[in-house]
Amino acid sequence: MASMEELARLMRELENQLVVCMKCGMCQAVCPVFDQTGREADVARGKLALLNGLMESMFDDPEGVYQRLNKCLLCGSCAANCPSGVSVQEIFLKARAILTGFMGLSPAKRLILQGLLANPKLFDHLTEWGARFQRIFTRPVNDIIGTSCARVISPLIQDRHFRTLAAVPFHRQVPSLDRPAGASGLKVALFTGCLIDKMFPNIAHSTLEVLDYCGVGVYLPENQGCCGIPALSSGDLPTFQKLLGHNLERFNNQAFDFLVTACATCTSTIREVWPKMADARSRDAASRLARRTMDINQFLVKEAKLQPLKNATGKAGTVTYHDPCHLKKSLKVFNEPRAVIKATSGCTLVEMAEPDWCCGMGGSFNLQYYDISKGIGMKKAAQIIATGANVVATGCPACMIQISDMLSQAGANVAVRHPIELYAEALKK
Repeated sequence: MASMEELARLMRELENQLVVCMKCGMCQAVCPVFDQTGREADVARGKLALLNGLMESMFDDPEGVYQRLNKCLLCGSCAANCPSGVSVQEIFLKARAILTGFMGLSPAKRLILQGLLANPKLFDHLTEWGARFQRIFTRPVNDIIGTSCARVISPLIQDRHFRTLAAVPFHRQVPSLDRPAGASGLKVALFTGCLIDKMFPNIAHSTLEVLDYCGVGVYLPENQGCCGIPALSSGDLPTFQKLLGHNLERFNNQAFDFLVTACATCTSTIREVWPKMADARSRDAASRLARRTMDINQFLVKEAKLQPLKNATGKAGTVTYHDPCHLKKSLKVFNEPRAVIKATSGCTLVEMAEPDWCCGMGGSFNLQYYDISKGIGMKKAAQIIATGANVVATGCPACMIQISDMLSQAGANVAVRHPIELYAEALKK
């Protein structure tokens, strides 16, 4: 449980932030959840109105308030379009932490978050065992996308088409690395992230290959942990603080110019969430690291001066790009991933309608509200299919999971890739 002092601090900050909302309703037009349900309670304005009486509501109906707050993707669409500059995501994260501090976690979430996620080595071991036995319970359904489905009906998995765990996670293939700067004179620290490590290790390998091609040194510490956003999204502030401290120990006091990630959610969490939600002991260190953190596409274009490939013969074909919410809406990064695609030989970029419309993943939102998540995702799948592209690229592994599910269920043969993978593959031709 978070300390009463910490919860009181969050409550004071929350009260100060809530007064900024003018209740104008601009958030309605851009909220993916409202687009599906049409319910005022599901849009930011409705939730903020609820939070104005949080202290009273917490005692009257804490579970009801918590459920309404959880019915949010934390995509940032409302904040990105708010004329008053309301920090909606930060408000909701603080409110969830306050409510969880008051109510406590459910036994299932306590096991997953505090029992597994908060202990990186144990989490790694269990997912490795899961990878060994997953074929018993799954069967492939789309070889182009790489999706599978459950062999038997499962209430949790339902009709999902999912990407399976990698046979060997990235941290087993490359436990650590300390490569000096090359021709660029730059050296970066690489934060891998859970999904890349355990499901998409090729993204991490591609990142290392492109950084090496650009003459950039790499510091990769062993035993990295989760960035902490799954815990914080569930209101588990202690687990978030524990993971933050674990990661700061691995990156603090090391010589590098920037910290880069190939995961939009990790990038946004480290840059925006770590400094705001860190406790007093970690805040300065988290803020210093946040200021040096960049998305891999942004780093390659802005700092490493990535050049178009001229002699390579990549064959990706027609590529469309989906803007991850945490990159475009939170960090304003959207030109750079497109620049990486355009610099890749064999790639022709075509834009889909509404490339920055949320895909509907939202982490645990997908588990709790799959029907709504699927409705949002199928809209995205239709926009992708309409382009005629044979590849959809995006800079977020979570978006890759959701888009893979939707395209596979729609019967489409559109490969789902990260821009860095396309560039790295073209280097090998």
